[in-house]
Amino acid sequence: MALDTVSINKAHGGVQGVYSHPSDVTGTPMTFSVFVPDHAPGASLPVLWYLSGLTCTHANVTEKGEYRAACAEHGIIFVAPDTSPRGDEVPDDEAYDFGKGAGFYVDATQEPWAANFRMRSYIEQELPALIAGNFPVDMARQGITGHSMGGHGALTIALRNPDRFRSVSAFSPIVSPLNCPWGEKALTGYIGADRAAWRAYDACALIDDGARVPALLVDQGTADNFLQEQLKTHLLQEAVERAGMQATIRMQEGYDHSYYFISTFMAGHVAWHAERLNAGE
Repeated sequence: MALDTVSINKAHGGVQGVYSHPSDVTGTPMTFSVFVPDHAPGASLPVLWYLSGLTCTHANVTEKGEYRAACAEHGIIFVAPDTSPRGDEVPDDEAYDFGKGAGFYVDATQEPWAANFRMRSYIEQELPALIAGNFPVDMARQGITGHSMGGHGALTIALRNPDRFRSVSAFSPIVSPLNCPWGEKALTGYIGADRAAWRAYDACALIDDGARVPALLVDQGTADNFLQEQLKTHLLQEAVERAGMQATIRMQEGYDHSYYFISTFMAGHVAWHAERLNAGE
């Protein structure tokens, strides 16, 4: 598959790149960033996927996430895809929480979204194959994390693919789209009115239906203005307790929804993933 280099910069001894490619899954060009730390020739490194939130692209975490020093220290490749397909021919919505920038990591079934909005298949299938073919990754050692809508994506993708990921974490995730306005709007528009079909895209529902992950870490700021109406972290806490599933869910006093919060705890998340990704190596 053709891979175009958009930019390359040296950082913390490694290489921060931005790349684009024509996606068969979305039918559009797609852009993503990859940080590859310095490593021994021929070595294969574990990979940490980061999924971004509403209105974001790969650039938000690449520019503000402050992950490179920790990834260089622990030998972790960091991959950050876009949140949705883009282009003049891609359908959109005037609202910030639907359409471009708001793919919700689902495979849409409703028109006009179904042709392009297939971020589930892009993240679960197409992009991993592309990364495996072009970067020194050990695909047996994968972790995933994300923020807000991307936290929802990280949780649900990991719960649906527990054998793929050794670790999953999230910053301020939407934990139950079945029970918040963002989720109800997005899933109705992309998937349709049948709420049973939404369960594959709801972390709490997936846990209730028997899905599990090997290791889970969530950080949520108490001053997040989306906490009560949209994020509802307590629903995830209740779901893991019902399931008897081990999870670390931390309420961080005074932190909001921004990258000031994410960057504060990013190095800790990378280290937490590294402990699990490097175990036994």
